[in-house]
Amino acid sequence: MKYIPSKPNKIGTFYINDIPLEEVIRFIDWRFYFMAWRLSGRYEGIEKVHRCRSCEASWLSEFDEKDRAKAEEALKLFRDTQEMLKDVVEQKSLKINAVYSIFPAYSENDNIVIETENGQITLPTLRQQKPSADGFCYSLSDFLAEENDYIGAFANTVLGAEEITEEFEKDNDIYKSIIIKTLSDRLAEATAEWLHWKVRTEFWGYAPDESLSVEEMLKSTYKGIRPAVGYPSLPDQSIIFELDKFLNYNKIGVSLTEHGAMYPNASVTGLYFAHPMSRYFMIGKIDDEQLYDYAHRKGKTVEETRKWMSANI
Repeated sequence: MKYIPSKPNKIGTFYINDIPLEEVIRFIDWRFYFMAWRLSGRYEGIEKVHRCRSCEASWLSEFDEKDRAKAEEALKLFRDTQEMLKDVVEQKSLKINAVYSIFPAYSENDNIVIETENGQITLPTLRQQKPSADGFCYSLSDFLAEENDYIGAFANTVLGAEEITEEFEKDNDIYKSIIIKTLSDRLAEATAEWLHWKVRTEFWGYAPDESLSVEEMLKSTYKGIRPAVGYPSLPDQSIIFELDKFLNYNKIGVSLTEHGAMYPNASVTGLYFAHPMSRYFMIGKIDDEQLYDYAHRKGKTVEETRKWMSANI
């Protein structure tokens, strides 16, 4: 398959502040919300049941005796969370900000070279040493052409959750404080989903005719990927400092710790690839040879690089 890079509708770095919560809420993946509460299970239809009290008994009857208690707990949690969502929307107590960049880029020997407004930035990538199921050992650099291609980057955050949590904890309402923490995390992920959709169909515009439902998007059935920093295909958290050079996290209210953690915690950052064959994968363990090569390409000592890559060594 010949790959022809899709030219973006606009190039540069762009900030979107005060994104309406109503825009983002429908992109929440409630499966992971329940999993955070250790309520793993299939709760399809729970939104309908929440709005229809008379449907509750029928819905609960679909679960066997073992799972019914968890389903009841999940339904109560969902209703309490919807009340919380209603309050934060009405009071505007949470604020969602985002930034995205789209720049010319190309791959070079497992490196990603980005031509930003302020100069060239090189992001070294790692390569799998254990092949994926299809027999290939992937690197993110595989999803860029060797010339005349483009890459995107993004960050988004939910502001205000810490202040709300502090008020609940002052009142010893630990249940509600956990709800707002967990909800803000899911809103951050939902914003990343919303922003990626806007990038694909409008801002970059490489998939202008995409007609996927939210449910289909949450299954990653769209063209392209958005690997997040610290996740399996982009495990080196120190990459975040390179992205900060052109995303400028502080402009959306995000600061970084010396270990590359984002604050507020309900924040996400990563890259966008438009290549039709791009896919998610896990780097896994790397050997000393790749570690030394990676450190050399980063311009860091092996010892310093080892500290950032301890989970992959």
